Amino acid sequence: MKKAIIGIFLCVVSVQLTHAQANLPGSTTTPTKEEQELLDLSKAKWQWMANKSVDTLNGLFKENCVFVHMGGSWGKTQELNTIKNGFIWYKKAAVYGASVNIFGNTAILLNDIDLLAVVGGNEVTHAFMVTEVYLKEGGKWKLGSLTFSTLLRPVKMNNNNNDQQQH
Repeated sequence: MKKAIIGIFLCVVSVQLTHAQANLPGSTTTPTKEEQELLDLSKAKWQWMANKSVDTLNGLFKENCVFVHMGGSWGKTQELNTIKNGFIWYKKAAVYGASVNIFGNTAILLNDIDLLAVVGGNEVTHAFMVTEVYLKEGGKWKLGSLTFSTLLRPVKMNNNNNDQQQH
């Protein structure tokens, strides 16, 4: 009897797990129209950050959004000032995989990237998993949070710059 109960439990759990898997970077599922819209928005955001397009980013970032970096966390105003004044120049984000999971009016987007940035006058490249949280308001997606998590994998990006620090 005990084995039968454990067997049924394992069957139920395995069925639930096969239907409840999140989309992860590198997954082979075809995104829905709304998921693709978010993936395209995220891709555009990386370009806006590289171009220091603070006016465009100001429209994308929610007023109370948060940014988590290796060196600290802050809100919208400080992030826009950081970009505008070049304290962090998001020079290039090479995206190797991206995924999005939508929960009603909230979307969580993951990007597996190498980020080439200029920080404190030094050019550095880091491997990150970036978590972006978007909230849909009035039919438009707004960025509510952006978090950089360091990955332990080697940097894949080749920038032909031997003086550059890699982490």
